[in-house]
Amino acid sequence: MGVGLFVLIAAVVVVIAVLQWRAKLQRREDLATWAFKNNLSYAADDPYNLPYRYAFSLFGKGEGRGAENVLSGDWKGVPVIAADYWYYTESRDSEGRTTRDYDHFSIVITRIEAMLPCVRIEREGVFSRLADAIGLRDIEFESEDFNRRFNVRCDDREFAFKLLDARMIQWLLSESGDVCVEVNGPDVLLWCKRLKPTELAPLLYRAKGFVEKVPRLVWAEYGKAAS
Repeated sequence: MGVGLFVLIAAVVVVIAVLQWRAKLQRREDLATWAFKNNLSYAADDPYNLPYRYAFSLFGKGEGRGAENVLSGDWKGVPVIAADYWYYTESRDSEGRTTRDYDHFSIVITRIEAMLPCVRIEREGVFSRLADAIGLRDIEFESEDFNRRFNVRCDDREFAFKLLDARMIQWLLSESGDVCVEVNGPDVLLWCKRLKPTELAPLLYRAKGFVEKVPRLVWAEYGKAAS
């Protein structure tokens, strides 16, 4: 490799690094401003240690993970923690060099007054269809439209049918975007691919909407007032 080409490649790498750092700083500033306008607290780092505090399946993926740009407080009467979340997977080439591939998400965590079995409601994708093909089928509901669009996993099938009643299914079908939901005990996680700061409000509203659509039967059997 000639010296000139090496210098050019090094310069390009530096420029990319600088642009990425500026974009990261701009995102921090935009999210902090958005949080202030919406009466939410903001932290550039993760004061809650989110990936290790909550037992969600998303937080178990990859070889490493972390959260940043954490917003917390009350959103229209619902307690929320929102954040940028990422995890990476490692691969090694034939020469032993390791590379990391990162996946980035926007997440919202809220809490409900109930102890619910773990259930995951994810959008159908290549991997979920592959799992179905090899016999690891998800739970099927009466709505064929819902079955085509969503993949539901829950060890307690009876609870899954209680939670996903006709009203909840219709609400999920009416919501746009590739948002996934996981419930575990009193904790609810919603996640999707990383959003722009100006796109965060709909995800927070969706967290509020999900809690409001939890059926009365679930509250009666699993709510803290019933225990």
